[in-house]
Amino acid sequence: MDRIRCEKLKDKIMSAREAAKLINDGDFVGTSGFTPAGYPKAVPLALAERVDEGEKIQIDLMTGASVGPEIDGLLSERGIIRRRYPYQTNSTLRNAINNGNVKYNDMHLSHSAQYLKYGFLGSMDVAIIEAVSITENGGIVPSTSVGNSNVFVECAKKIIVEINTSQSMELEGVHDIYSPLNPPCRESININKTSDRIGTTYIPCDIEKIAAIVVTDMPDRTNKVAAIDDVSRQMAENLIRFLESESEKGRLPENLLPLQSGVGSVANAVLGGLCNSKFANLDVYSEVLQDSVIDLMDCGKIRTASATSLTVSPERINDFKANFSKYKSHIILRPEEISNNPEVIRRLGIISMNTAIEADIYGNVNSTHIMGSKMMNGIGGSGDFTRNAYISIFTTASTAKDGKISSIVPMVSHVDHTGQDVMVIVTEKGVADLRGLSPKERAEIIIENCAHEDYKDMLWDYFNRAKEATNGSHSPHLLNEALSWHERYLKTRSMKKP
Repeated sequence: MDRIRCEKLKDKIMSAREAAKLINDGDFVGTSGFTPAGYPKAVPLALAERVDEGEKIQIDLMTGASVGPEIDGLLSERGIIRRRYPYQTNSTLRNAINNGNVKYNDMHLSHSAQYLKYGFLGSMDVAIIEAVSITENGGIVPSTSVGNSNVFVECAKKIIVEINTSQSMELEGVHDIYSPLNPPCRESININKTSDRIGTTYIPCDIEKIAAIVVTDMPDRTNKVAAIDDVSRQMAENLIRFLESESEKGRLPENLLPLQSGVGSVANAVLGGLCNSKFANLDVYSEVLQDSVIDLMDCGKIRTASATSLTVSPERINDFKANFSKYKSHIILRPEEISNNPEVIRRLGIISMNTAIEADIYGNVNSTHIMGSKMMNGIGGSGDFTRNAYISIFTTASTAKDGKISSIVPMVSHVDHTGQDVMVIVTEKGVADLRGLSPKERAEIIIENCAHEDYKDMLWDYFNRAKEATNGSHSPHLLNEALSWHERYLKTRSMKKP
């Protein structure tokens, strides 16, 4: 009861089962949560129980980004999710998307809030928001993520709040909630350095819209982070050498510019490599703060880390909670339309570091689809940062599937980031700085510096034959061969570099 400080709302406390009855078949539902942190658990589980008992319920679901298995896994398994926005990582949901049972709209994360606010997606019926507390005036204090929660609270007809007592009350105060007005009334976002705060520490809320409050103690089920292997370590070393060179040339300050890093084990490993670098007094302006940011705080490298989510691995979450007081002063959690906002990214001069599934010899990057048709996770915020970064960097191991597939290909099977947006590609083999280069110059440096030796001769052979066949055109391609490159060349490794 100490967490619900608004007296008028205490009679709204009910069971998850009762709250779940507020959700109807066909509703458009928004939930808190971002990769997967700060998402509701009890009400989605109760919703699944209704279906298990024979009710027919399907919803359109929007979140901040990926959420835990209690939502994306269980609800898709039960056939409850009809349509999903804007990003996911759950294997059960991914299979439902790829077999056509769930309609999935993969969106730039910075666009998702305004799509809802502009009315492009219709009206939202119910928002389910995890919180650590409710203030005296009915403000909702989020837990380990903000994501789109503030926008859902603003737009939904009804709000269900899950007060999660497993989330530390020390989280209160780290949030900075600001929601831009819609055009033509929108003003500039007054963030001029990473540490700037421009909003409130809670989500403002019309208390009349709060229909239920559910008390729970279920912890976030975050994803494991793979151990840093030799390939990731070498990628990190290559990236750090590139950043050192940029600093020596006067193109970056000694403490760099604010850093953004994508989600996942490779991104975590690459960012974590900065612990062993000469760089200090670093700022992070990103979507997610993962284990590597904690490592950088522990070694005294971080001044301010701003994001929309705290996503700490299961192995480290308890220690992080126990010692949160020493990290709190460095952390700011914002809505994703601010953490991923192109205006702010451009102003601060972010160095973006994201992960590619594959990159082609002309610098185009695929970060979402396997073999061009099977959705993996989604574009997330990589497009927001890549298009607007001071320097945009993509990292990938040079091969996948134990060396059976080259991650450097003649033509990507799906384009998420065009060559005009991608400035630097890093693999464990080296760095390709693509700035200012023509397509053919890009091909030469990507093949030579980034491709694995098992595939380098094949790529040179393709590139040279493409130049000859097209009379040296601007971006030479053998289209039929490029699109089936993996299949054609996996069995043939006998070609020699001309």
